[in-house]
Amino acid sequence: MIEVKEALEIVAANSSNMPKQKIQVRKALGYVLAETIYSPIAMPPFRQSAMDGYAFIHSGRHQFDIVGISQAGDHVKVKLKENEAVRIFTGAHVPKNADTVVMQEDVMANENSILIAKMPEPFSNVRNKGEQINEEDVVFDANTVITPAAIGFLACLGITEIQVYKKPKVAILVTGNELVEPGKKLKKGKIYESNSIMLQATLQTIGIKNAKVFRVKDSLKETKNALKDLLKKNDIVLISGGISVGDYDFVKEALLENGVQELFYKINQKPGKPMFFGSKKNTLVFALPGNPASSLTNFYIYVYPAVKNLMGFSNTHLPKIVRKLNDDIKNTTGKTLFLKALYDETSVAILDGQASSMLNSFAIANGLVIVEHNCEKMQAGELVTILPID
Repeated sequence: MIEVKEALEIVAANSSNMPKQKIQVRKALGYVLAETIYSPIAMPPFRQSAMDGYAFIHSGRHQFDIVGISQAGDHVKVKLKENEAVRIFTGAHVPKNADTVVMQEDVMANENSILIAKMPEPFSNVRNKGEQINEEDVVFDANTVITPAAIGFLACLGITEIQVYKKPKVAILVTGNELVEPGKKLKKGKIYESNSIMLQATLQTIGIKNAKVFRVKDSLKETKNALKDLLKKNDIVLISGGISVGDYDFVKEALLENGVQELFYKINQKPGKPMFFGSKKNTLVFALPGNPASSLTNFYIYVYPAVKNLMGFSNTHLPKIVRKLNDDIKNTTGKTLFLKALYDETSVAILDGQASSMLNSFAIANGLVIVEHNCEKMQAGELVTILPID
């Protein structure tokens, strides 16, 4: 059995980035860049008007003759004199020697001339070439997450393909003869299976949308055969249950017989002590406890950073925040505790229902309070570390 810190170090050391792939910008939402992108053009690529109005040379005069029009998409080659102006629209090319645009609301106009009633400051309402970015400037550094705005910005620079890290293919294997799929009739001795649905949902929050679920009976042969296939076809295999030391817990034996290298087994923590982490070639295996709260806790602590590491994220772990504790905490276990909690801007309250089987408190928690294994007591008013999970 190892401490949490060592387990985290082992997971980090064994979860390197996925291979790179080219992908269309329009399909890149949620992916992480595997290259630094440089702008092929300046943006804007020419001086643009920021308003509907009139472009002119700022000289102190107020009356101008209208000598042309510049619409979006046009390239006006008019050379203005000091007494001349061009009707112009938002996004349109500003004539070469014009330096200011006056909003149309601030002028009195007829077909041939305008009178500026409210004079703008010099250079107002003109977007200069390269105001957003110049040609060859860095658009995004490698390891940037592609957001909707990032897609829009790349598209406006004319970029259609980018290199990203592939997303890992994830499979979830559920063990347990007592489990029944939600929606089916619940017979005596049976319980509804929730871990796979919960793990799929949690994976979706970090961009893995197509994790497939497989089920196996509590049998060494069937577990071994199921794992043999999943280890070949996936980058990560998550196993729910069957990793403890009961008579019908066959997962560890099945993993080892399939050639999975054990990197650690059991962590000095509560909940979630009985967890196996291993690898076979490039496939990572997390055998999570069957108890729902333990399973979800270990996902947040260990699986979450591994998945984000594979995807190319720079920041892989849940962030840490600090709040004042509302009540005393005693830790007589000698284990690291992860306690379901509710925090606000200033303080944090430990919730009732900390048992490893209880999801009701997890469902309303927005954080996990960390109590180190060598800390026996924390008093109300002390600062504690929280992992936000909302």
